[in-house]
Amino acid sequence: MAKKTPIDKLSASIEKILEEYGDDVLDVTSDCVKRVTKEGVKAVKASAKQSFEIGKGSEYVQGWTSRFETGRLSVQGTIYNSKVPGLPHLLEHGHVSRNGTGRIFGTVPGREHIAPVERQIVKDFESVIKKEVGEA
Repeated sequence: MAKKTPIDKLSASIEKILEEYGDDVLDVTSDCVKRVTKEGVKAVKASAKQSFEIGKGSEYVQGWTSRFETGRLSVQGTIYNSKVPGLPHLLEHGHVSRNGTGRIFGTVPGREHIAPVERQIVKDFESVIKKEVGEA
């Protein structure tokens, strides 16, 4: 049986329903962000091992990790390298190579190994969110 709401309390009732829905969506989103970010860390490690043919014991591979920040209306997951923070940018985009005297003697081309994983993470996140929020 439907619950009747007086017209003067309609606004408060709608606000309560929307707030509950928002909290449910935030919980689902938080879980999805954590799951997809953890999978992303594994994928970046695998991509780095394959691109640079280095073992899983290397500092660069071991340094990949993630962190989560949750606000009242937002959830954010960040994948980063904690052991060598500047290196991923140089390896991804290339850099100028210098000798000990400061003279430039060439460039090192970049090897794209993070961007493909990022694109896949975005696709995965969108599909997981659509599925999970649709069920909530």
